[in-house]
Amino acid sequence: MPAASGVKARFEGVSKRYGQGADAVQALAPLTLDIAERAFVCLVGPSGCGKSTLLNILAGFEPPTTGRVLMDGQPVQGPDPRRGVVFQQGALFTWMNVRDNVAFGPLATGRSKTEAERIAARYLDMVGLASFAKRYPYELSGGMQQRVGIARALANDPEILLMDEPFAALDAQTRELLQEEIKRIWHETRKTVLWITHSIEEALFLATDVVVMSARPGTIKATLRPPFALQDDPALVASPEFARTKAEIFGLLREEALVAQRQEAER
Repeated sequence: MPAASGVKARFEGVSKRYGQGADAVQALAPLTLDIAERAFVCLVGPSGCGKSTLLNILAGFEPPTTGRVLMDGQPVQGPDPRRGVVFQQGALFTWMNVRDNVAFGPLATGRSKTEAERIAARYLDMVGLASFAKRYPYELSGGMQQRVGIARALANDPEILLMDEPFAALDAQTRELLQEEIKRIWHETRKTVLWITHSIEEALFLATDVVVMSARPGTIKATLRPPFALQDDPALVASPEFARTKAEIFGLLREEALVAQRQEAER
Protein backbone atom coordinates (compact mmCIF):
# COMPACT_ATOMS: atom_id res chain seq x y z
CA MET A 1 0.00 0.00 0.00
CA PRO A 2 1.31 3.53 -0.62
CA ALA A 3 2.34 5.64 2.35
CA ALA A 4 -0.13 8.24 3.50
CA SER A 5 0.97 11.73 2.56
CA GLY A 6 3.59 13.00 4.99
CA VAL A 7 3.61 9.81 7.12
CA LYS A 8 7.05 8.24 7.51
CA ALA A 9 6.14 5.43 9.91
CA ARG A 10 2.87 4.02 11.16
CA PHE A 11 1.91 1.66 13.97
CA GLU A 12 -1.42 -0.01 13.11
CA GLY A 13 -3.14 -1.81 15.98
CA VAL A 14 0.23 -2.81 17.42
CA SER A 15 0.30 -4.77 20.68
CA LYS A 16 2.98 -6.83 22.43
CA ARG A 17 2.60 -9.75 24.81
CA TYR A 18 5.51 -11.58 26.43
CA GLY A 19 5.18 -15.14 27.67
CA GLN A 20 2.26 -17.52 27.82
CA GLY A 21 -0.54 -18.40 30.22
CA ALA A 22 -0.67 -17.03 33.76
CA ASP A 23 2.87 -15.66 33.54
CA ALA A 24 2.24 -13.65 30.38
CA VAL A 25 2.79 -9.88 30.46
CA GLN A 26 0.84 -7.56 28.17
CA ALA A 27 3.42 -4.84 27.53
CA LEU A 28 1.46 -2.90 24.90
CA ALA A 29 -2.27 -2.67 24.32
CA PRO A 30 -3.29 -2.29 20.67
CA LEU A 31 -2.36 1.22 19.59
CA THR A 32 -2.15 3.24 16.42
CA LEU A 33 0.36 6.04 15.90
CA ASP A 34 1.59 8.00 12.87
CA ILE A 35 5.07 9.52 12.76
CA ALA A 36 5.22 12.32 10.22
CA GLU A 37 8.08 12.89 7.82
CA ARG A 38 10.78 15.05 9.49
CA ALA A 39 8.95 15.03 12.83
CA PHE A 40 10.78 14.78 16.15
CA VAL A 41 8.53 12.53 18.24
CA CYS A 42 9.22 11.98 21.95
CA LEU A 43 7.62 9.13 23.87
CA VAL A 44 7.17 9.74 27.60
CA GLY A 45 5.52 7.47 30.12
CA PRO A 46 6.05 5.60 33.41
CA SER A 47 8.64 2.84 33.66
CA GLY A 48 7.42 -0.41 32.15
CA CYS A 49 4.83 1.19 29.87
CA GLY A 50 6.35 -0.24 26.67
CA LYS A 51 8.23 2.76 25.27
CA SER A 52 11.36 0.77 24.43
CA THR A 53 9.25 -2.11 23.17
CA LEU A 54 7.56 0.23 20.72
CA LEU A 55 10.93 1.53 19.52
CA ASN A 56 12.32 -2.01 19.17
CA ILE A 57 9.34 -3.04 17.07
CA LEU A 58 9.90 -0.12 14.69
CA ALA A 59 13.63 -0.93 14.62
CA GLY A 60 12.73 -4.46 13.50
CA PHE A 61 14.39 -6.07 16.53
CA GLU A 62 11.19 -7.84 17.58
CA PRO A 63 7.78 -8.44 15.99
CA PRO A 64 4.46 -7.17 17.34
CA THR A 65 2.02 -9.70 18.76
CA THR A 66 -0.81 -8.10 16.82
CA GLY A 67 -0.96 -5.36 14.21
CA ARG A 68 1.84 -4.17 11.99
CA VAL A 69 4.38 -1.39 11.56
CA LEU A 70 4.90 0.35 8.23
CA MET A 71 7.71 2.56 6.98
CA ASP A 72 6.95 4.44 3.79
CA GLY A 73 3.90 2.20 3.45
CA GLN A 74 5.92 -1.03 3.54
CA PRO A 75 5.83 -3.52 6.45
CA VAL A 76 8.83 -3.56 8.80
CA GLN A 77 10.15 -7.13 8.75
CA GLY A 78 13.54 -6.81 10.43
CA PRO A 79 16.44 -4.41 11.01
CA ASP A 80 17.21 -2.06 8.15
CA PRO A 81 19.97 0.56 7.72
CA ARG A 82 17.26 3.08 6.86
CA ARG A 83 16.48 3.05 10.60
CA GLY A 84 19.43 4.10 12.75
CA VAL A 85 19.40 3.24 16.47
CA VAL A 86 21.19 4.97 19.36
CA PHE A 87 20.94 3.28 22.78
CA GLN A 88 21.43 4.53 26.34
CA GLN A 89 25.08 3.55 26.13
CA GLY A 90 27.15 4.35 23.05
CA ALA A 91 27.84 0.63 22.36
CA LEU A 92 31.04 1.57 20.54
CA PHE A 93 33.64 -0.92 19.34
CA THR A 94 36.32 -0.55 22.00
CA TRP A 95 39.09 -1.86 19.73
CA MET A 96 38.40 0.79 17.07
CA ASN A 97 39.26 4.46 17.23
CA VAL A 98 36.53 7.07 16.94
CA ARG A 99 36.93 7.58 13.19
CA ASP A 100 36.77 3.86 12.48
CA ASN A 101 33.69 3.46 14.69
CA VAL A 102 31.86 6.06 12.63
CA ALA A 103 33.19 4.75 9.31
CA PHE A 104 32.15 1.17 10.10
CA GLY A 105 28.59 1.49 8.75
CA PRO A 106 29.51 3.05 5.41
CA LEU A 107 32.26 0.43 4.94
CA ALA A 108 29.81 -2.37 5.75
CA THR A 109 27.42 -1.11 3.07
CA GLY A 110 30.05 -1.11 0.35
CA ARG A 111 31.60 2.37 0.47
CA SER A 112 35.32 2.63 -0.22
CA LYS A 113 37.69 3.25 2.68
CA THR A 114 38.37 6.77 1.41
CA GLU A 115 34.67 7.60 1.11
CA ALA A 116 33.83 6.02 4.48
CA GLU A 117 36.53 8.11 6.17
CA ARG A 118 35.23 11.24 4.43
CA ILE A 119 31.71 10.50 5.72
CA ALA A 120 33.07 9.85 9.21
CA ALA A 121 34.97 13.15 9.17
CA ARG A 122 31.81 15.03 8.16
CA TYR A 123 29.72 13.66 11.02
CA LEU A 124 32.46 13.89 13.62
CA ASP A 125 32.74 17.55 12.69
CA MET A 126 28.95 17.87 13.01
CA VAL A 127 29.03 16.55 16.59
CA GLY A 128 32.12 18.59 17.49
CA LEU A 129 34.59 15.69 17.75
CA ALA A 130 36.77 16.13 14.66
CA SER A 131 39.88 16.53 16.81
CA PHE A 132 39.19 13.23 18.60
CA ALA A 133 39.07 11.06 15.47
CA LYS A 134 42.11 8.98 16.46
CA ARG A 135 41.16 8.55 20.10
CA TYR A 136 39.63 5.35 21.48
CA PRO A 137 36.30 5.11 23.33
CA TYR A 138 37.98 4.59 26.72
CA GLU A 139 39.65 7.98 26.31
CA LEU A 140 36.32 9.80 25.99
CA SER A 141 33.79 11.00 28.54
CA GLY A 142 30.30 9.50 28.58
CA GLY A 143 28.87 12.51 26.77
CA MET A 144 31.53 12.31 24.09
CA GLN A 145 30.88 8.60 23.60
CA GLN A 146 27.20 9.36 23.06
CA ARG A 147 28.11 11.97 20.46
CA VAL A 148 30.20 9.35 18.66
CA GLY A 149 27.19 7.02 18.77
CA ILE A 150 25.02 9.73 17.20
CA ALA A 151 27.66 10.39 14.52
CA ARG A 152 27.85 6.66 13.79
CA ALA A 153 24.09 6.45 13.36
CA LEU A 154 24.04 9.52 11.10
CA ALA A 155 26.93 8.19 8.98
CA ASN A 156 24.63 5.46 7.64
CA ASP A 157 22.30 8.23 6.38
CA PRO A 158 19.19 6.65 7.93
CA GLU A 159 15.75 7.96 7.14
CA ILE A 160 14.63 7.57 10.76
CA LEU A 161 16.70 7.91 13.94
CA LEU A 162 15.52 5.80 16.89
CA MET A 163 16.92 7.06 20.19
CA ASP A 164 16.35 5.07 23.39
CA GLU A 165 17.07 7.45 26.30
CA PRO A 166 20.49 8.30 24.86
CA PHE A 167 21.25 10.92 27.53
CA ALA A 168 19.84 9.09 30.57
CA ALA A 169 23.23 8.23 32.10
CA LEU A 170 24.73 11.70 31.76
CA ASP A 171 25.03 14.46 34.34
CA ALA A 172 22.50 17.28 34.09
CA GLN A 173 24.83 19.90 32.60
CA THR A 174 26.20 17.56 29.91
CA ARG A 175 22.68 16.42 29.14
CA GLU A 176 21.46 19.98 28.61
CA LEU A 177 24.37 20.79 26.31
CA LEU A 178 23.76 17.64 24.25
CA GLN A 179 20.06 18.45 24.00
CA GLU A 180 21.06 21.73 22.35
CA GLU A 181 23.46 19.80 20.11
CA ILE A 182 20.88 17.24 18.99
CA LYS A 183 18.38 20.01 18.27
CA ARG A 184 20.98 21.78 16.10
CA ILE A 185 21.70 18.53 14.24
CA TRP A 186 18.00 17.90 13.71
CA HIS A 187 17.52 21.44 12.35
CA GLU A 188 20.42 20.80 9.96
CA THR A 189 19.48 17.28 8.78
CA ARG A 190 15.69 17.22 9.40
CA LYS A 191 15.78 13.48 9.90
CA THR A 192 12.65 11.87 11.28
CA VAL A 193 13.32 11.05 14.96
CA LEU A 194 11.63 8.80 17.51
CA TRP A 195 13.09 9.59 20.94
CA ILE A 196 12.37 7.94 24.29
CA THR A 197 12.85 9.91 27.49
CA HIS A 198 11.66 10.10 31.09
CA SER A 199 12.36 13.84 31.14
CA ILE A 200 9.40 16.12 30.44
CA GLU A 201 11.72 19.09 29.91
CA GLU A 202 13.82 17.15 27.40
CA ALA A 203 10.71 16.13 25.47
CA LEU A 204 9.35 19.68 25.38
CA PHE A 205 12.67 21.20 24.37
CA LEU A 206 13.23 18.77 21.49
CA ALA A 207 9.94 17.44 20.19
CA THR A 208 7.50 18.51 17.52
CA ASP A 209 5.18 15.84 19.00
CA VAL A 210 5.09 14.59 22.59
CA VAL A 211 3.29 11.25 22.95
CA VAL A 212 2.24 10.47 26.54
CA MET A 213 1.84 6.75 27.22
CA SER A 214 -0.25 5.05 29.88
CA ALA A 215 0.90 2.55 32.47
CA ARG A 216 1.15 -1.10 31.36
CA PRO A 217 -0.30 -2.25 29.08
CA GLY A 218 1.00 0.83 27.33
CA THR A 219 -1.20 2.77 24.99
CA ILE A 220 -1.41 6.39 23.90
CA LYS A 221 -3.00 8.62 26.52
CA ALA A 222 -2.39 11.99 24.86
CA THR A 223 -0.46 13.65 22.06
CA LEU A 224 0.73 17.25 22.33
CA ARG A 225 2.40 19.45 19.72
CA PRO A 226 4.42 22.03 21.65
CA PRO A 227 5.87 24.99 19.72
CA PHE A 228 9.40 24.83 21.13
CA ALA A 229 11.21 22.42 18.74
CA LEU A 230 11.87 25.10 16.14
CA GLN A 231 13.15 27.60 18.71
CA ASP A 232 16.92 27.76 19.30
CA ASP A 233 17.06 29.73 22.54
CA PRO A 234 17.88 27.41 25.50
CA ALA A 235 16.28 30.00 27.81
CA LEU A 236 12.85 29.03 26.47
CA VAL A 237 12.66 26.44 29.28
CA ALA A 238 12.10 29.39 31.65
CA SER A 239 9.14 30.78 29.70
CA PRO A 240 5.60 30.73 31.16
CA GLU A 241 4.30 28.73 28.17
CA PHE A 242 6.97 26.07 28.68
CA ALA A 243 6.08 25.87 32.39
CA ARG A 244 2.35 25.52 31.63
CA THR A 245 2.91 22.73 29.12
CA LYS A 246 5.30 20.96 31.48
CA ALA A 247 2.68 21.08 34.25
CA GLU A 248 0.06 19.64 31.89
CA ILE A 249 2.27 16.68 30.96
CA PHE A 250 3.32 16.21 34.58
CA GLY A 251 -0.33 15.85 35.57
CA LEU A 252 -0.94 13.25 32.85
CA LEU A 253 2.17 11.29 33.80
CA ARG A 254 1.56 11.42 37.55
CA GLU A 255 -1.73 9.59 37.14
CA GLU A 256 -0.01 6.85 35.15
CA ALA A 257 2.97 6.64 37.52
CA LEU A 258 0.57 5.97 40.41
CA VAL A 259 -1.06 3.18 38.41
CA ALA A 260 2.36 1.72 37.62
CA GLN A 261 3.29 1.81 41.34
CA ARG A 262 0.14 -0.11 42.24
CA GLN A 263 0.91 -2.67 39.54
CA GLU A 264 4.37 -3.25 40.98
CA ALA A 265 2.99 -3.57 44.51
CA GLU A 266 0.51 -6.21 43.38
CA ARG A 267 3.10 -8.41 41.65
